[in-house]
Amino acid sequence: MSNPVNRFYAKRKKKRRWSEHGQAGPVTYVVPNLFTTGNLFAGFYGIVSAINGHYDRAAIAILVSCVFDILDGKIARLTKATSRFGVEYDSLADLVAFGVGPGILMYLWALKPFGRLGWLAGFLLVACGALRLARFNVQSGTGSKKYFTGLPIPGAACMVATTVLCLLKIKGPDFSPVHIVFLLETYILGFLMVSSIPFDSFKELEVIKERPLPVLFVLVFLVTVVAAQPSVMLFIVFSLYVLSGPVRYVYRRVKKTRTAENGSSMHELPKENGSSAC
Repeated sequence: MSNPVNRFYAKRKKKRRWSEHGQAGPVTYVVPNLFTTGNLFAGFYGIVSAINGHYDRAAIAILVSCVFDILDGKIARLTKATSRFGVEYDSLADLVAFGVGPGILMYLWALKPFGRLGWLAGFLLVACGALRLARFNVQSGTGSKKYFTGLPIPGAACMVATTVLCLLKIKGPDFSPVHIVFLLETYILGFLMVSSIPFDSFKELEVIKERPLPVLFVLVFLVTVVAAQPSVMLFIVFSLYVLSGPVRYVYRRVKKTRTAENGSSMHELPKENGSSAC
């Protein structure tokens, strides 16, 4: 039977060997999961706020969850503390913060008067978000890093949050958002999440590497503009992002069709010339 003191020093030696090979220790794995827990906490707080009728707080909580979601992935990659447990935990937190939270917020804020169509739209947003996360986990490590396949679930959630914040800012807290536009928005966001339309991931931006100073100036300018009117400008930013995917997809399909038609006409031209010469 081994001595407890020897086992203690053996564990310390093993941890030291991990650090020498650049691998993360047990404490390092906790740090990204703390940010994931912050993501989950903000999502739960948003759900409670929406139930209590504080829709502005619920929308802000979704945006805070998005910040935590970005940070936990960045920190996990920087500290080399990525793990299968962290991936699964992050997906579960995202489903609560970006699926259940926005679904309940949209239903209680604008869709409740529509009855069955309203709560089905809220459920569709949650279900499509879950399908989007499952597909992302399955396709992780494969495909292009430049684009996401389908609208990311944080993008759909932030679209819902900024819609609420923008209209509450413009129309005031007494605004009645009972309109078919919000019902259609919920269904469209759900469809975009499970579609195959590519959306920018902003993970590989060659423009930043080639021209860092102009890009830095543009980023500072955008931050200044957003800080002037956060609710309105964030709504515009996320609206442009959501529209960028379908617009690019339609443009590429039209361009591909025209290229195919021009190619077929160029192949048919020698045949016509040959027949006329005969």
